[in-house]
Amino acid sequence: MGVNAPDPPDGPDTHGDRASRTRRTARMLVLVAAAIGLVHAAFSAYWAIGGTWLLSTIGAIAVEFSNRAPLESGLMLGAVALAKALAALIPVAVDAQRMPWPRVWRAISWVGGGGIVLYALVNIVVSGAVLLGVLVPDGGYDRDAMIGHALLWDPLFLVWGLALTGWLWLTRRTHQALGRDERRRAR
Repeated sequence: MGVNAPDPPDGPDTHGDRASRTRRTARMLVLVAAAIGLVHAAFSAYWAIGGTWLLSTIGAIAVEFSNRAPLESGLMLGAVALAKALAALIPVAVDAQRMPWPRVWRAISWVGGGGIVLYALVNIVVSGAVLLGVLVPDGGYDRDAMIGHALLWDPLFLVWGLALTGWLWLTRRTHQALGRDERRRAR
């Protein structure tokens, strides 16, 4: 085979090839997590400036609050949008080694990613159970919100959390090695 010819598909897999594939997969996961987080942030920002499309899918109480107190609702949703955008973008910056204190940000990301997964799973199951009639809340329920949680927002949260924790898992050894190198240089 020539110098630039790829290895045969059934040939031995070297550690470098596996590490390169793992790195590409990890990068894809952190970018998917960021994209989904930015979708969430964009909707929060849209609602913050007075948009109403799909607002009912997070609950009638949100619609009522935005009608009753638009300034307070806008400020709250603006803060939520900013928090979501930061939660989406900081892991990308950590992955690119552009953030100080990467261990701190990774620890926060582990807590956030796990929390998002748990939150999403609970809401998907409960909303789905209500929609299927397995759970019947006293006083009825907000159908638009249940559909939004079961089929839109919480599945997105779930994929966001899984992609984020997948990136963290795949990059744990690289991060540990970087930490060892930084400690050696500090000595």
